[in-house]
Amino acid sequence: MKTVNIHEAKTTLSALIAAAEAGEEVVISRANKPVVKLVPVGLPKQEKRTFGLHKDTPFYVAPDFDAPLPDEFWLGREQT
Repeated sequence: MKTVNIHEAKTTLSALIAAAEAGEEVVISRANKPVVKLVPVGLPKQEKRTFGLHKDTPFYVAPDFDAPLPDEFWLGREQT
């Protein structure tokens, strides 16, 4: 965990952002008291998918899966 005071944070903001993006915890303090934590906004990195993970899992597709939708569905909507 990296802790910096507000003055240092203002002068090294780009480096602190890069550190937070790399996964380092950055805390900004005022008068030696922690005030805020700098964290990345992005979504967490997803794990790679495992090919064939659900190969033995049964699933069901209804016989009318690709049938046209009823007219009631299209009321008030433009058909394409």
